[in-house]
Amino acid sequence: MSEARMASVECRGVSKSYGATVALEDVSISIGPGEVHALLGENGAGKSTLVKVLGGVVEPDRGTMSLTGEPYAPSSILGARRCGVAIAFQELSLLQNLTVAENLCLPKLPAAKAGLFSRGRTIEKASQILARFDLPLDPEEAVGRLSLPDRQRLEIVRAFSHGTRLLILDEPTASLSDVDWLFRLIENARKAGTAVLYISHRLAEVRSICSRATVLRNGRSIDTVDLAGADDNRIFEMMVGRSAKKTLSTHAGKPKSSGAVLSVSDLTTDILDSVSFELKEGEILGVAALEGQGQRDLFRSLVGLEKRRSGSISVDGKVADIRSPKGALASGRGMAFLPEERKTEGIFASLTTASNMTLPVVGNVASFGVVSRSRERDAAGETADVVDLARRYLPFRISDLSGGNQQKALLARTVMTGARILLLFDPTRGVDVGTKQSIYEAIRQFTEDGGSVLFYSSELPEITSLAQRCLVLYGGRIVEAFEGDAIEEQNLVGAMIGHREDSAASKGAYS
Repeated sequence: MSEARMASVECRGVSKSYGATVALEDVSISIGPGEVHALLGENGAGKSTLVKVLGGVVEPDRGTMSLTGEPYAPSSILGARRCGVAIAFQELSLLQNLTVAENLCLPKLPAAKAGLFSRGRTIEKASQILARFDLPLDPEEAVGRLSLPDRQRLEIVRAFSHGTRLLILDEPTASLSDVDWLFRLIENARKAGTAVLYISHRLAEVRSICSRATVLRNGRSIDTVDLAGADDNRIFEMMVGRSAKKTLSTHAGKPKSSGAVLSVSDLTTDILDSVSFELKEGEILGVAALEGQGQRDLFRSLVGLEKRRSGSISVDGKVADIRSPKGALASGRGMAFLPEERKTEGIFASLTTASNMTLPVVGNVASFGVVSRSRERDAAGETADVVDLARRYLPFRISDLSGGNQQKALLARTVMTGARILLLFDPTRGVDVGTKQSIYEAIRQFTEDGGSVLFYSSELPEITSLAQRCLVLYGGRIVEAFEGDAIEEQNLVGAMIGHREDSAASKGAYS
């Protein structure tokens, strides 16, 4: 039997603290060879810390680990890789200024006979890896030029190429609309005897590929259950310590006003083709689309991050020449954008959570160019309450927060701009059910107070429950618009895959 077929991992009594903050306390988990094992818990439950311990990023304070029956105590990511353990991180760890090939081959790039870096051998090795895992990317393409889904696929492939004994996948489908490719790779790894630790907030997805799940809460392992015998409500109770509550209403109500605060006419970019629509006061307008249909271009062009070839944008009835996010914020009642990837496009990792949140109003919390920490804390605290972010996190470096709490902080910063039009791109990507609820409530309260929201989501249940109207993009065009009870998954899917494109071709603007 091969080394991979004997792969198994066991943790016993693993604990890790950061000063007074206890991240893990007496955590135990066991994953058998060829098992796909889920790790569940709210953001902040300790999942990321356990992943870092297993992957050699941090060393535990107490506890023991074993891999294939032998003691396992990696002191670095490279040490873990040498043992056949690899992680596909939720917050992507790729170097964007390097090529696909260089990212796949690091840290030891193939050398020529003279011992110098060989570009040809690097491309050849990377091409073999890409072919092996069925990922059609150009090995010479700079990673920074790839779409977020392609970067996530590359992160996954890099982990698969190293993880022969234990493969750790942290929210691997957060940016993937088509998960079949990933599930095929996981099944192949499982058949080869590799142990797989799978972290996801999507229970339906977990149930489809995992046999057992370990639940963490407040840094402790609550229980390990056979998924076949545990219903969703029981799992939710273990995760949050209370019974499940309804996170989404059946359908949102109607906008308070019929007046348009944002009007887009014949917007055309390299990807978008004559997109026209209106956003009304007090409205939550959803955007649904399969990956790569123009949704990213739409949001970014509205705030001047993508160049428009033609078309116009009007805010409060006045044409706005928006060429930057600053210009979008200054137009009419103001537009603010929450980007899709918080790590590279959102947070300032070295700053505190409070500093990240108050950047739009830094002039209000400073005197003679010096920020008053007490005024900064007070200003951030008020908006933290709006998004249900615990005030105790405000002095923490934002990079030390869980992904869900980072997302709350970024939403709070977007609100603090004072803009009355929010453009939210997949605002709950990779966050737990509790954090989603907080974000939903913040969005609803914002529109109840007269604000307007345009949002894209990769999760259709989110759109069907939050949106009062929904636009469907296909091939860079709006092919259908739905309202009220017509916003249901079957209708959206039909339009998203192009089945309704012909019927929408002659409809013109959607208002």
